[in-house]
Amino acid sequence: MAVVRKLDHSIFDAHIEGQAMNVEYLKRIFAWVAPHKAIASLSIGLVLVASTLAILLPVVITRVVIDGVILNQPDALLPDFGTNELTAWIAGVTGWSALVSACVIYAVFTLFCHIFYHAHRVTFARTVLCALRDMRHDLFAHMEHRPASFYDRVAVGRVMTRITNDVQAMFELLMGMGMLIGEFVPFFLGLAIMLAIDVELTLYLMIAIPVFGLITYFFRQATRRVYRLIRNTVSRLNQNLQENLAGMQVVQLSNREKRNLQTYREINSDNLKHEQQAIALESSYGAFMDNMVNVALAVIIWIGGGSALQAEISLGSVILFSQFVDMFIRPIRVLGQQYNILFRAMASAERIFQALDWHEQIKDPEHPIRLPARLKGAIEFRHLTFGYDPGEPVLHDVSFTINPGENLAVVGPTGSGKSTLIRLLGRFYNFDDGTIFLDGVDINQLTAADVRSRIGVVMQDFHIFSGTILDNISLGNPAISREQAIEAAKSVNADSFIEGLPQGYNTVLVERGQNLSQGQRQLLAFARVLAADPEILILDEATASIDTETEQVIQQALKTLLKDRTSILIAHRLQTIQEADRILVLKHGQVKELGSHDQLMALRGIYYTLNQLQFQEVSLKEDIT
Repeated sequence: MAVVRKLDHSIFDAHIEGQAMNVEYLKRIFAWVAPHKAIASLSIGLVLVASTLAILLPVVITRVVIDGVILNQPDALLPDFGTNELTAWIAGVTGWSALVSACVIYAVFTLFCHIFYHAHRVTFARTVLCALRDMRHDLFAHMEHRPASFYDRVAVGRVMTRITNDVQAMFELLMGMGMLIGEFVPFFLGLAIMLAIDVELTLYLMIAIPVFGLITYFFRQATRRVYRLIRNTVSRLNQNLQENLAGMQVVQLSNREKRNLQTYREINSDNLKHEQQAIALESSYGAFMDNMVNVALAVIIWIGGGSALQAEISLGSVILFSQFVDMFIRPIRVLGQQYNILFRAMASAERIFQALDWHEQIKDPEHPIRLPARLKGAIEFRHLTFGYDPGEPVLHDVSFTINPGENLAVVGPTGSGKSTLIRLLGRFYNFDDGTIFLDGVDINQLTAADVRSRIGVVMQDFHIFSGTILDNISLGNPAISREQAIEAAKSVNADSFIEGLPQGYNTVLVERGQNLSQGQRQLLAFARVLAADPEILILDEATASIDTETEQVIQQALKTLLKDRTSILIAHRLQTIQEADRILVLKHGQVKELGSHDQLMALRGIYYTLNQLQFQEVSLKEDIT
């Protein structure tokens, strides 16, 4: 038996909370941004222009209007970044007063500032959305190629969470970074202006930055714990709600409404308590930061006002400092807001890269053998031993052949390995070389896609995709025309019910085909297989869940399907396989009997016993009815 390496699939079920900053994760995330660097660079250029204009707006008010126009004391030693000269030039050209010219400059700067900020946000959002589109595409494509052994052990909901919720967390992370760029660019530009006007006063204000930073850090540590509790209670609320709504009939039959409502009320109360804690913390933090802004303003008035009285600095410059205080505080506030988002995003990034780095797959040969245009359909199992887990074989030394065009039925008790045989034939799991052959070729020397294109499978639980009846027959295969799909439906007697639907073959099916009966879904499954025209057909309990009348229609369809094809039929109801060419009996993963119905009945072995037991059950049901 092939040595199977034990993989720890439990990591997909592990609950990952906020993680520490991981630079490697950020590098990998930005790899999806790199193809869109042109528009990202444009966005950064736009925010630089917008930030420069945002900084110049208070300069126009303070250095031009207050110092130059109102006080008529323009100080050439203090920088005004050309705004006084621009005002004088406009006044000279238009004949307007200096005040009107300054107001026009302020209005134009405001307009273009908002335009460039808006353009920055739009272009940055486009960059992020394109990057996440590519990430979601790569993640979906990767998970689409994981083998059946992966989905046997990992819940589909866990995979869906990574493709939906966790990718959405990346959107919040990247947009948050764009927000930080928009805040810190004016912060540094404003800092440069303040240093150019008065170094001493600027240094006094900069002392407040680490104080604000530490307070924000400790506050976010506290809120991080509270928000984690909020997420947990919301998750419990959703889980409880889903369980109750999905099992509403059981709830009502058991008179559990009051008890379930009490449970929901308790979880809801916990959520309310934690939400109130979060509001209290956020309110306290907001009030504290507002007070700190007032303290900073007091420092400016005390020190800057004294300097202005001694003519060391202009009044406009003092007012300019007071307007720049918010530019000092706001980036720290935004950084604090992004703190929790960052750590949640790191947890989401870990989950995403867990999935992307999971390389469990069906091994395909480096140099695969090409199959001919049409197979004969000979199948051979040669000393096959296989287990889903190391050291726990399900099949033991299984050997048998199926001749081209032969109809082989496989029977046996539950857990005997019947479905495992067809899963291996379809290359859904890895197994030893030289154990399964298709027309004399080891199927491990063929690509999984090539093997599956030659095999049609109809299972008891037939999957319906979103779309029309026609879409579900052709599955979007361009090689299957509308006429071929309709002809396939007619051949298996599915046309009779399809034509009776409101839009016929264009009828849109609801989720999982719930607007069709079980028998109609099975006929649709047969039409799908016949339209694909495979050389090998596998029916896995295909008629187990339908009534006797519908089964008669399906039996007629089966005759069309089985004609000139090698087929394997797996069924518990033995009366459905008595006409098979041969019957293979499995027990505990071993071939116990092989022969026709009459031969096996004559042996009086396992098949005979199973047949007698089912015959008694059928007779009992007939007596009752």
